[in-house]
Amino acid sequence: MRLRIAEVFHSIQGEGRWAGTPSTFIRTTGCNLRCWFCDTDYTSWRPEGNFVAIDELLDRARRFGCRHVVITGGEPLLQPAVVPLTERLHADGFVITIETAGTIYRPVHADLMSISPKLGNSTPDDPRWRSRHEATRDRPHVIRQMLAEYDYQLKFVIDTPRDIEDVLAYVRRFPHIERTRVFLMPQARTPRELAEKTPWIRRAAAELGMKVSPRLHIERWGNVRGR
Repeated sequence: MRLRIAEVFHSIQGEGRWAGTPSTFIRTTGCNLRCWFCDTDYTSWRPEGNFVAIDELLDRARRFGCRHVVITGGEPLLQPAVVPLTERLHADGFVITIETAGTIYRPVHADLMSISPKLGNSTPDDPRWRSRHEATRDRPHVIRQMLAEYDYQLKFVIDTPRDIEDVLAYVRRFPHIERTRVFLMPQARTPRELAEKTPWIRRAAAELGMKVSPRLHIERWGNVRGR
């Protein structure tokens, strides 16, 4: 079986609970959403990549000699072959994080389901995608299933202060969510944007009992591929 892959590389996890952890990234291409702030438009707005066999992906992951593997996108759960990929990685002893928007469920193996629900602040102006994005971005039944079956974290992209209220409204729909698993993450493509937004987001997170996700890759390298 094969998956369409944009890139495979070694870096550090930049976000969430395991920020700073050396990791191998397997980035799939293709997405069912079109967030205006997407920082990997080569997997969504302009998807590119080649089909790669699972055996080859395993070989690449082994060569990096890194215990943690992050399967990201795009939206990795679009591709059915992601299920056997995670099973093979698990059998090889890798610790697996799945990065997903939480709109599609597949019975993958994941040590951490890293869910980034897309709020109204993600909707693009592009009329070709606006209605489709709005109709697709919110799948509460998928979120409930993921929360029930996996160790999880929730990461919300925050662009302006009004987005905080949207996060609160979202979390209230799922009363069993632990707020210590909720990360507020600055929308930023440059270190400067990150530095400007982080202080007020940090204050809001502290008041709400939530956490702030760093974006170490943006802080160190900016928005570049392979990092």
